[in-house]
Amino acid sequence: MMIKKTCTPLIIGALILVLVSCNNSSKEFRTIKPEVLKDKIAGGWAGKMIGVTYGAPTEFRAQGKIYTDSIMWKPSDIKGSMWQDDIYVQLTFLMSMDKYGIDAPTKKYQEMLAKAGYHLWHANMQARKNYYDSIFAPQSGMPEFNLHADDIDFQIEADYIGFMCPGMPQTATTIADKIGRIMNYGDGVYGGIFVAALYSEAYFESEIPKIIDKALLSIPSGSDYFKIIKDVIKLHQQYPTDWQSSWKELEDKWGDVDICGAGSPFNIDAKLNGAYIVMGLLYGEGDPVKTLEISTRCGQDSDCNPSNALAVIGVIKGFSGLPEYMQNGVTAISDSLFIYTSYSFNIAVSNTYNYALDLIAKDGGKLTDKKILVKTQQPVAPDLEVSFPDLVFDKKVSIFDNKAWTFKGKWSPFDVSDRDNKPRKQSLFAEKAGDEIEIAFKGTGISLVGNWVKDGGKADVYVDGKLHQSIDTYYNFANQQHTESIWHILNLQPGDHLIRLVVKG
Repeated sequence: MMIKKTCTPLIIGALILVLVSCNNSSKEFRTIKPEVLKDKIAGGWAGKMIGVTYGAPTEFRAQGKIYTDSIMWKPSDIKGSMWQDDIYVQLTFLMSMDKYGIDAPTKKYQEMLAKAGYHLWHANMQARKNYYDSIFAPQSGMPEFNLHADDIDFQIEADYIGFMCPGMPQTATTIADKIGRIMNYGDGVYGGIFVAALYSEAYFESEIPKIIDKALLSIPSGSDYFKIIKDVIKLHQQYPTDWQSSWKELEDKWGDVDICGAGSPFNIDAKLNGAYIVMGLLYGEGDPVKTLEISTRCGQDSDCNPSNALAVIGVIKGFSGLPEYMQNGVTAISDSLFIYTSYSFNIAVSNTYNYALDLIAKDGGKLTDKKILVKTQQPVAPDLEVSFPDLVFDKKVSIFDNKAWTFKGKWSPFDVSDRDNKPRKQSLFAEKAGDEIEIAFKGTGISLVGNWVKDGGKADVYVDGKLHQSIDTYYNFANQQHTESIWHILNLQPGDHLIRLVVKG
């Protein structure tokens, strides 16, 4: 009897040790079959293509309001994804990886973006201009050199990063924090990190609230981006079946946060549009059509948001789990090339899968023909950074307001035609070097809006008598010219300031 009593604890102890050892092993790796991984990658890319074409006719048709018109979409419309910037821009980054390797310097990625043959807008366009002005990442995305730092650009082109990082949020964040700084900063970068994290988490988690909660761990809790997503979660709990009421309260609190749309209902800010992605996911409850409907009807950049939202559903369900008519629409064009790229849907799926295997192996995962073991990663958020702290929009001053501006030299008007084909003065241009304009203002910053054109000239800009920057208004890349902020300054001491622009020729 005494022998049995002495042995029993030893046997139990051994069993406990074995159980603990097995449990630790299961937590270290997560298993996915190769065919399932590839199917989920295909679902993500298909979701992008379907979502962007579903919402394309509604893009910015609803600004500061819910879109209420009919949405007429059919599977053959997916062909329109072939020329959508949501897709071809990030395929440029994939082509950069193909050419220079995944660990290539950020400048190589920025170079291929800058030299691509397509038009760009907002933060991406500024990143292109910065490249040709020898302003490279990460400076190219910083607020000092990019007034679009918080815009949606990286958020809509970070999908490929999440697609190739199954269950690897740390790896996704590392890549996103590198690429996102080409064109964005602060919340603009966090938008791309968050979206990539949504996909990364969706490979091994099917419950949408849990996916969102986990993805939030990849961005700083002190950021406005984190806070607005938390607001959506709380509003969903408050109005579990009424997304319109959630939308209204969200709009009242966050609707005027956009720098680009200051003074107007237009909003291309990453965080508000990111909130609409989450709203579509939560209220869509995993249903592809319902997710598309809600994320589109939230308005603003309403082709990008359903594109991101349905891509998350695509990763969760896999391509094979999407409605058959959606699968057929994608399959019909699966070998067609996206414009300005060497990529089709099938090539994107194949190459993303291969990059995923490389990243899994690099992180210590294990690959066999029958199963893939992904080493478990815990999300790690980057340090907090804020693009425009305490920035408050005051007013716009027309260049034709003679009381606000002082002119030296000969400045002539440039006319454009309005909707009624009547001439309208748009801007002024100088005729020779040495011509000047001057404006006094009270505040902490100012932006001078002008034209980037193929015959744009150079100027020196002085702030309170000191040379701040030399600017070049030349822009003729991909045969595109644009009205844009030609110079800005932020974070001045509160008070009176004097800006003087001197034409160099």
